[in-house]
Amino acid sequence: MDRAKVLQGLRMMKFEAMAERWEQGGLSQAEAAEILGMSERNFRRWYGRWLEEGESGLLDRRLGRRSPRRVPETAKAELCRLYRERYADHTVKHFHEQLVKRHHYRLGYTVTKLALHAAGLVKPAARRSAHRKKRPRRPLPGMLLFQDASTFAWLPGAERQLDLVVTLDDATSAIYSAIVVAQEGTQSSFSGLAETIAAQGLFCALYTDRGGHYFFTAEAGKVDKTRLTQVGRALKQLGIEHIPSYSPEARGRMERVFRTLQDRLPKELRLAGLGAAAEPADIAAVNRFLCEVYVPEHNARFAVAAEQPGTAFVPVQPEQWQDVLCIQEERVVANDNTVRYRGLILQIPESPLRRHFVRATVRVHDYADGTLAVFHGPRCIARYDHDGALPTEQNRVGPRPVDMWTTPERRPHPHRPRHNQRKSQHVDSTERSGQVTRYKNRTT
Repeated sequence: MDRAKVLQGLRMMKFEAMAERWEQGGLSQAEAAEILGMSERNFRRWYGRWLEEGESGLLDRRLGRRSPRRVPETAKAELCRLYRERYADHTVKHFHEQLVKRHHYRLGYTVTKLALHAAGLVKPAARRSAHRKKRPRRPLPGMLLFQDASTFAWLPGAERQLDLVVTLDDATSAIYSAIVVAQEGTQSSFSGLAETIAAQGLFCALYTDRGGHYFFTAEAGKVDKTRLTQVGRALKQLGIEHIPSYSPEARGRMERVFRTLQDRLPKELRLAGLGAAAEPADIAAVNRFLCEVYVPEHNARFAVAAEQPGTAFVPVQPEQWQDVLCIQEERVVANDNTVRYRGLILQIPESPLRRHFVRATVRVHDYADGTLAVFHGPRCIARYDHDGALPTEQNRVGPRPVDMWTTPERRPHPHRPRHNQRKSQHVDSTERSGQVTRYKNRTT
């Protein structure tokens, strides 16, 4: 039975009951109208029609009429054609967003969905069972972030599967970083963290799986918190709590985000004409598209408002984290003042700190962009490009040492010779003295 007719019959029965109670004096017109959900004036109009025409006077006169706002059949045929030819792999919601974005479409989502159902292009979704209660979100952005990767054929037309590393906020479901890489690892994690901290600041906690680049798992399934990976060491230095996950269900929010990304991102890349060859240049272009286009649109569509106003992010200068989010390994300087690192020979240039660094323990920093640096304690003594070569004019690192004798604060006294000058004058005077002459004569 038609739902509209059923509701109309119930409304008529309810009105007749209220009208009889009003006639008997049990209710006023205002009380009867409030129960029926209408104004007092509308109640009197319905009552007059009921007296004149009976039940037929209460029928909804809009039923059976063609709506003046009905969608033209030509518009329905056009959206069905677009779906068949260009967007057959899209969901109805994604298809509607593309119509609005690319084809100046003005009709609503429900009209689009019903038109596709009527044309047999999309089957109605099965009703879902009641979902279990979700874990409450953190009240402020920056209190808890997720980082995870998903292996999938992200690039359209390419069979090669790549990893998409995503950094997500628990409070808002906003994506702060999304990077496509050949395989997730330490450097891809550092890249996601660096992009997040540069844009937002330091956060409180990071929730990840127990992958080898996040944790050491000596025992079966249990992380070893006494031995830190490079990511664990960097998070500890930055004061960020690192929380391991012990089940996929605990990362349910990330799993739902990846399900959405796997459905939408390849289609968006195909429409943008990106990533067909899966070459490094294509991957770089895809990452630029993610950063500049897709992630802002995704957050505008799917991010939610935080429970409380404000933020838990702490702004921080780049100098405070850039040399932390990198691979750090100790080396001992060789006798030729060089450091060997992963097949490269890094020549340490002249430094104002000391004459050489032979046998000194230094620290090599390997950054996500492939560049390197050598640190002695807290000081950077040299930086290198990806093949271990010193950049141009890289003869020293840091400020030039102050010459205490030529600065205006301590100029030499005009009548006081320096130490080496006094020594030379003394030698000359003794050589001219009679003692030296007698000594020379006596020896002869």
